[in-house]
Amino acid sequence: MIRSMTGYGRAEVSGARLAVSVECKSVNHRHLDIALKLPRLLAPFEPEARRLIQAAAQRGRVEVSVMATPAAGTASNPLTLNTEQAREYMTAAKHLADDLKLPGGPRLEWLLGQPGVLAREEQTTASPEEASGLLEQALSQALADLVARRETEGKALCQEMFALHEALAAQVALIAARAPMAVERRSARLRERMDTLLGEAHLDEARLAMEVAVWAERSDISEELARLRAHLDQFSALLDEGGAVGRTLDFLIQEITREVNTVGSKADDLQISQAVIAAKSTLEKLREQVQNLE
Repeated sequence: MIRSMTGYGRAEVSGARLAVSVECKSVNHRHLDIALKLPRLLAPFEPEARRLIQAAAQRGRVEVSVMATPAAGTASNPLTLNTEQAREYMTAAKHLADDLKLPGGPRLEWLLGQPGVLAREEQTTASPEEASGLLEQALSQALADLVARRETEGKALCQEMFALHEALAAQVALIAARAPMAVERRSARLRERMDTLLGEAHLDEARLAMEVAVWAERSDISEELARLRAHLDQFSALLDEGGAVGRTLDFLIQEITREVNTVGSKADDLQISQAVIAAKSTLEKLREQVQNLE
């Protein structure tokens, strides 16, 4: 299936101690350009994450942002009170106050501020195996979502390009139909001019035929038309084949444009010239669509 290079995907996976959320965005780019942001906890697994992204996308700028937070319901960093140590601070403070004959005693605020009275337990972090597995699962789901949306947009682009391909084929067919008539009209115009110039004098039919033949050879577009038909057939086949055909289709449009320009330069017919202009307009629309393909 043909894919667009623009899309969005998101996923979140939770484990026993860790929750990992991944957000993926992609836009058009000539090559595959990966911008990956990982939290410090997951930084060691960056090579594996990049391999997953490279397997999911072949072209486009893919921005991936990963967040890691404690899993829901996980008790994080609970406070603990060291009562024994608080009593020691209190006893020492009272002894000092008595010795110095100071009024009052230690206040609660002072006591809670002493080292070791209140402490926050160190949070138990996820193991490397758990963190790696959660990252792989969340990233795979987000990338699958991204790819699905790129495929949906690619399907719409493909339908539009088939319609433009049909219009372009019709314009080429018109050019092919008008080409033989152009030779006849050129011969008729040349004969009319010679008759006007010569008057009653004898017209050299052999010379006239030679002039028409020389002009016909210079303006012959049969080879260009044959190549145009072959390119159009290949274009249609690539759309049917699908996959990462964006670069190939872009190159093919360049070849088709070159042949159409050659036909336009050789044309000596109003309807052929108009068909060439219409074909160029259709090719520009095709090029805009192809620029969005993977």
